[in-house]
Amino acid sequence: MNKRLRDNISSDYVSAANRLKSKKARRRIVAYVESYDDVLFWRTILADFEDETRYFEVMLPSRNNLERGKRSALNMLISSKNIGQDLIACVDADYDYLMQGATQTSHEIITNPYVFHTYAYAIENLQCYAPSLHNVCVMVTLNDHSIFDFNDFFRQYSEAIFPLFVWSIWHYRQSIYGQFTITDFDRVVELGGFSVTSPDECLNNLRAKVTKKTTWLRQRNPNAKQSYLAVKNDLMRLGVTPQTTYLYIQGHHLFSKIVVPIVSKVCDRLVRERENEIRKQSVHSTQMRNELSCYSHSIQDITQMLKKNFGYVASEAFKRMHKDIEEYLGIGKDESQTDVE
Repeated sequence: MNKRLRDNISSDYVSAANRLKSKKARRRIVAYVESYDDVLFWRTILADFEDETRYFEVMLPSRNNLERGKRSALNMLISSKNIGQDLIACVDADYDYLMQGATQTSHEIITNPYVFHTYAYAIENLQCYAPSLHNVCVMVTLNDHSIFDFNDFFRQYSEAIFPLFVWSIWHYRQSIYGQFTITDFDRVVELGGFSVTSPDECLNNLRAKVTKKTTWLRQRNPNAKQSYLAVKNDLMRLGVTPQTTYLYIQGHHLFSKIVVPIVSKVCDRLVRERENEIRKQSVHSTQMRNELSCYSHSIQDITQMLKKNFGYVASEAFKRMHKDIEEYLGIGKDESQTDVE
């Protein structure tokens, strides 16, 4: 073995050893999450706070079995001796945040300083953050033509369902959710007959369904006016607005039954548009076939692109999560104390 090769090997070994030593010297904080999809989501958030003094390891609640879920993550946190210093839990808010301590799980989530949640119902809601959906379409189709206003549509969608959403939370806070379940709510707010060119039709149909259901609920609960208004005001205090209600409904339903179908229809039109451009611009049939084949192999899967969508970093929910992590790590505390002095 010549000297240059030995020196290179030695240098690589020292570099690797230094990196290993550096990582071992850093504080390791384990973050328990609910499921596989949550690992990447929380990694993108916690990575912002890694430095030469600390790093995070995001993992499922147990390495010894396949147990998953919010309850499992919370139980692992509570049962650990290293809670807080070296261990946190990162979970979906679901309705627990909006319940404001009305149940045991809700109480744990809003009071435990080592439990961090999405504020939005789930990670799926943030993956469907309306201002980012055009970018998702671009990732899928490689066509940057804006043919649908996602922001306006989900603003109108949210305004339409907001009164019924208040009723949903009202029932859960009253502990009579069996009379109007999340499933019941989902059935009403699901879209039907959506068209990219005429979205107002399905929105008008949605408004009619919501009006019918809210009228029925008012008649069923004639003495609920004051308590309903109290819940409405409290929800707005917590960050739920009539324009952003879609972020707080059941995440899986929003993702699978509402956003994916809409994005699919938008992407279908964008793909056809790009294919028509290729047909018109091709000089001969061989070039056309080659270009169409190349383009078809470049198109991505909608569900996977949504799951990899990081556009939610501009959302208020993300900013609140960031602030919670900062407070947990004590970031900014020294600066504020110095300012006071």
